[in-house]
Amino acid sequence: MTVKTVALASDHAGTQMKAELKDALAKRGLEVLDLGTNGPESVDYPDFADALAAAIRDGRAQRGVLICGTGIGISIAANRHRHIRAALCSDPTSARLSREHNDANVLALGARVVGIEIAKDCLTAFLDTPFEGGERHSRRVGKLG
Repeated sequence: MTVKTVALASDHAGTQMKAELKDALAKRGLEVLDLGTNGPESVDYPDFADALAAAIRDGRAQRGVLICGTGIGISIAANRHRHIRAALCSDPTSARLSREHNDANVLALGARVVGIEIAKDCLTAFLDTPFEGGERHSRRVGKLG
């Protein structure tokens, strides 16, 4: 699958990281679907995970990035959708392996636990790594959805 559009969504804790990752995606020449939020007012992260899941389901984006304070809550919310395989990553190796072995289609990050440079490295690994496939990984990923 060719990634043309990446959906981004965050709660209030992730707005600054989301803005910086949006710029990084634009520099790569990718379209960005920004699903909010864009301010410091408290919001509920499941609403933004749901919006991103809908964007992927509807084909408006091929991959997604979700951000909340720790990345935990928003990744749990996203993974309630059967077509989403959200991987909470805090280093580029886990981001790479989430693609190679799990065919993750959403990267989840914690803005309060991961610095922006590591987040950018995770994003690069996530976008640049193809699914390895093969019988073993495909069989396991098939059981997820």
